[in-house]
Amino acid sequence: MFSDALKVLRERGHVEWCSNDEALGELFRSEMVTAYVGFDPTADSLHVGHLIPIMALSWIQRCGHRPIPLAGMGTGLIGDPSGKSKERNLLTIEKVKQNVEGVKKQLTSFLDFDCGDNSAVLINNYDWLSELTFLEVLRDVGKHFSINAMVSREYVRSRLEDPEKSISYTEFSYVLLQAYDFLHLYKNYGCKLQMGGNDQQGNIISGVDLVRKKTGGEVFGATQPLLLTSSGTKFGKTEEGAVWLDPARTSPYKFYQFWVNVEDQSVEKLLKLFTFLSIEEISGIMKLHNQSPHLREAQRRLAYEVTTIVHGAKSAETVKKASGILFGDSFEPKELSADMLDILADEVPTGPASRNFPVPLVDLLATAGACSSKSEVRRLIKGGGLYINGDRIEDDAREVSENDVLAQRYIFARLGKKRFFMVLFQ
Repeated sequence: MFSDALKVLRERGHVEWCSNDEALGELFRSEMVTAYVGFDPTADSLHVGHLIPIMALSWIQRCGHRPIPLAGMGTGLIGDPSGKSKERNLLTIEKVKQNVEGVKKQLTSFLDFDCGDNSAVLINNYDWLSELTFLEVLRDVGKHFSINAMVSREYVRSRLEDPEKSISYTEFSYVLLQAYDFLHLYKNYGCKLQMGGNDQQGNIISGVDLVRKKTGGEVFGATQPLLLTSSGTKFGKTEEGAVWLDPARTSPYKFYQFWVNVEDQSVEKLLKLFTFLSIEEISGIMKLHNQSPHLREAQRRLAYEVTTIVHGAKSAETVKKASGILFGDSFEPKELSADMLDILADEVPTGPASRNFPVPLVDLLATAGACSSKSEVRRLIKGGGLYINGDRIEDDAREVSENDVLAQRYIFARLGKKRFFMVLFQ
């Protein structure tokens, strides 16, 4: 018996619409189902919004079924107009190829590509879409699509009705290519389920219909939530922009802090969507969290679990400790590793200094930019609010020597309760 992946996905909040719940549930219980999600490579990294379909594919595989993450190089050259109020800028084929490589590398971190019959299969739709002729698209695909239905779609209608906007034939035809993807995967891989965000429902239905019209086969579609914060901001967007999975774009520390800062009313839903913790364990976490919500224990657990999945356990442990250092946990800077100090230096203000030892601490902090003046440093010392490498400074005549330098490069200063600064020696 195969596990009912649809039931698991529903319990965890991954399914908001399904073309046929009863039949799909029975299919999951009776055979190994192949399911796919497409990822158009509009950037060289996925972001946290993509984690929802990625986690769904991972749960499908854990239930004994086969996931297909589709790198949409072919459709990426066109650009999906769904949910967009204006025409996308077309990417060059060189840029799309570069993006595909980045996306491929990330997808392989979430799925098992060597586990037997239900091994994940990574496919690029450029392999078949690039071979289609325009006549084939018109004759074999286009004739099965009603212009009336296509024009009635919200994103098309909104652009047609607004004189300030427009939609090109290129984007208008995107749905044909996505539907053809489903047909190709059904014929060549036995794929019977396509998943995507709620904004993909129309495209998915078109694929289901095309498979039925061309082959008589029954396939299914399901959509997942597009999350918004209480302020209406798209989940995964910050003032700095999207929260990316690539550590070069979003540091593991900032990634971790993003999850620590999620709203209380959302944290249980996010634990179900973005972690592999059992429903029972999540209930226990929330019970403890609700007793003392100000401690943000549920958010911290969420941050740790998701960071572990995306960046690995070692990185998660490191940024968890870094977060504790900067947000009030007791710590001893002298015991920190060079890697930890490097992470902290990326997250707190820093300033350069030369190795002219010994140097008065007051002069050093003012020159490096930790304080605006020497008098400000002295006021901090007098008030008991200046710590260097974890030690409270009580003497404003204190001098800094080479022995004070951590990892041959840093001095870690705490100025007051929550302000930090790191001096970087050249």
